[in-house]
Amino acid sequence: MPELSYDVVGATRPDQEAWAERPAGYRRYERTVRVGRGTPDWEAVSAGVLDWQVKTRSGFTVLPVGGDDYRLTARVGPVTVTEPIRVIAVVDQPARRGFSYGTLAGHPVSGEEAFIAHRSADGLVWLTIRSLTRPAAGKWGWAFPALLVAQRVYRRRYLRSMNGSAA
Repeated sequence: MPELSYDVVGATRPDQEAWAERPAGYRRYERTVRVGRGTPDWEAVSAGVLDWQVKTRSGFTVLPVGGDDYRLTARVGPVTVTEPIRVIAVVDQPARRGFSYGTLAGHPVSGEEAFIAHRSADGLVWLTIRSLTRPAAGKWGWAFPALLVAQRVYRRRYLRSMNGSAA
């Protein structure tokens, strides 16, 4: 089984509302957006998050490869990028659902990402994205500045991915 390519496994903490992690050497990102209101939106958004829709609606293909390992694929024009990852945590609570995954060797960056649906007492439904990123070892290290640009583009897609999901 391939090894994770980073050393702060579990640091995105999808089960926790507050996130204070700031591991040295990693770029930290967290953003929360409102994506709905009420039980129908909560059910659609939270099920969608657990079903990889944040990624698939953002242009990725998600392929299970065994156990908790997956292969994410994005195509940008003639370029196809494959990202080997492993799901490392899943949260499935009445008001909080989501997961985090960590990168495996061969991923363009090194680190962890989490997608979390949650609802507040007033019925609002939220999507939170968290990530810790650093350059990957090996052939992708030289491309890290360009990958940061791509990461910003995909994060915007992620944050819009669950809007109107109950429609």
